[in-house]
Amino acid sequence: MKIGVLGGGLSGISLAYFLQNKQGINCIEILEKEREPGGLCRSFNLNGLSYDIGPHIIFSKDNEILDLMINLLGENKNKFKRSNKIYYKKSFIKYPFENELSALSEADREYCLNTFLNNPYENSVAENMLQYFLKTFGEGITNIYLKPYNEKIWKFDLSFMDTQMIERIPKPPREDIINSASGIPTEGYLHQIYFYYPQQGGINSLIKSFINQFNKKVIITADSNVVELQRIKNKWKIKTDKGASGEYDLIVSTIPVQSLAGIYKSDIPKEIIESIIDLKYSSIIITIINVKKDNLGSNFSVMVPDKDIIFHRVSKLNFLGDCYGAKDGSNTLLVEITYAKDSLLEKMSNSDVEKKIIEGLEDTKFIDNREQINFMETRRFEYAYIIYDLHHKKNMNLIRNYFDNQGISLCGRFGEFEYLNMDAVIRHAKNLSEEIEK
Repeated sequence: MKIGVLGGGLSGISLAYFLQNKQGINCIEILEKEREPGGLCRSFNLNGLSYDIGPHIIFSKDNEILDLMINLLGENKNKFKRSNKIYYKKSFIKYPFENELSALSEADREYCLNTFLNNPYENSVAENMLQYFLKTFGEGITNIYLKPYNEKIWKFDLSFMDTQMIERIPKPPREDIINSASGIPTEGYLHQIYFYYPQQGGINSLIKSFINQFNKKVIITADSNVVELQRIKNKWKIKTDKGASGEYDLIVSTIPVQSLAGIYKSDIPKEIIESIIDLKYSSIIITIINVKKDNLGSNFSVMVPDKDIIFHRVSKLNFLGDCYGAKDGSNTLLVEITYAKDSLLEKMSNSDVEKKIIEGLEDTKFIDNREQINFMETRRFEYAYIIYDLHHKKNMNLIRNYFDNQGISLCGRFGEFEYLNMDAVIRHAKNLSEEIEK
């Protein structure tokens, strides 16, 4: 059997890793449109500094997949303890927000504590994300942090998002909230307290570690954009922008379903086309900034819910090890900004975005002034985050069933159009490899 994998991101690469030793599989060809595989797990280099499309830390509740990732990295890994903050009203609050309510003003602290302990929404059925936050955390924590920060990321009204993703967020115990408001330290999201990251090379080192384990059955054809996918008799035929074509017994698509629909030479039913068009997602701008000094202390990431600041998160890459900070003692920051299609942000030039970033860094006092900046670089990526709007589940059920019936398997964050972290992407790839073997 010869398998064609559309897309060489983490899902396509890890799928090939799991498939390569399966009986009956003779060849696995990964077709990747970029010059380098990796997808959202690519890393870039600027003046000797590696950076990702947002820092992709390695953690998981799935011990099998976590062990696989850290074993693949071998010696090229470090282990860190989380040190994240939330910037609120000119103060740094420990992340998650509900774990350090004592750092708030008295009025905000009482608002959060009282509306958590006396929550009129607690026994309600949550039908959207906003209702879930109110039910789980109360009005204070929701209105002060969860609502503004999440709407800033998703660029979407929370009352029009369903609960698929946030139902996995645990409700904090009453005693934890009481202790938090009293100044007694608490922890949240325990599986994230410690995480791993490559010593050098950025998260793309994980991709390279998978590739280094490939046998001769796996072929990566990079810089090759698939423009046509067609089923002829019992074979799949692919044409790329290079004019080359191949034949395959099975196709797995990890590319965005929108892109898949665009290359599939078949009469896709109107209902499926409409469902694909209706899918929601947000794009991302990342900017790496090297500065002479900053005021973020020893923290790794700082979340910024303030709607007047253009970015939602700033990460200090020096936290990740010596290879991510310049040798001259300067510090390296990575700024993330999400945007919606056809929005004002999408239409802004990179230079205008960078001006707004610098203003935000000065307003928050993350840097003293713009003269502290040595250099910066900005990149954009269309597909970043899945938005679970109220129609997502219905749309994806229709889309998945259609492509399954066509004999095309979907895999990965944008292949399946599911909000999957790296560990879940690898788990889905492993599960699919076992289904293919059957």
